[in-house]
Amino acid sequence: MRAPVSFGGSRGGGVLSSYPVDRLYEEVAFIAYYLHWTHDDIMAMDHRERQRWCEEVSRIHRKVSKEPKNIFDIR
Repeated sequence: MRAPVSFGGSRGGGVLSSYPVDRLYEEVAFIAYYLHWTHDDIMAMDHRERQRWCEEVSRIHRKVSKEPKNIFDIR
């Protein structure tokens, strides 16, 4: 796994000190693939907002595909 990325959150009320780069790429690719948003739009989101969009897309994907899990299931 690659080294974590450090950045501060502006909308989430806290600062995220580090986050694995591989996970960041997964989230960005997931949102871009399903929602067709630009890299800049996705990267403008803080971690919690990106994660929430991944959860919502996953929820819809489960409902439509009848798959019980996918890579962004948190629970």
